[in-house]
Amino acid sequence: MPRFFNLLEAEGLLPDVQRLVRGLIDYKSEFDEATDALVLIAQRITIMGGMIPPHDAVALLRNRKHAAVRASKLAFEQLNHKGCQLQDLESGRVDFPTLYRGQEVCLSWKLGEATIGFWRHPDDGEAARQAIDSEFLKNHRGED
Repeated sequence: MPRFFNLLEAEGLLPDVQRLVRGLIDYKSEFDEATDALVLIAQRITIMGGMIPPHDAVALLRNRKHAAVRASKLAFEQLNHKGCQLQDLESGRVDFPTLYRGQEVCLSWKLGEATIGFWRHPDDGEAARQAIDSEFLKNHRGED
């Protein structure tokens, strides 16, 4: 059963969530850069018709990739442990399950937003985010 948040609880987690999401973006970038560098080395070897690969450079790049994967897994686990759900890494969109009029919905936050100002139905995408208004606040409950 998912954890349900009220708005204040979810906003209280934002500093940690923001740090974790920024970390995930950095780890993805590190992974992509190391992967691209390894591809360039392989292409250079192919173009030259074979050569002795730069073993130290390849080992360093592989270690960078593995470190980025390990750090990403840890950050994902920390987000999941908090009860929130990363929806889109590129935009940094994170959902916090909550209840609205007896139905499960999500408080929706994106990296760069100072507070949680939107909610959405779980099956709807980012374009369906709706502003949190007085009607939502009046009929919103974070816990059963």
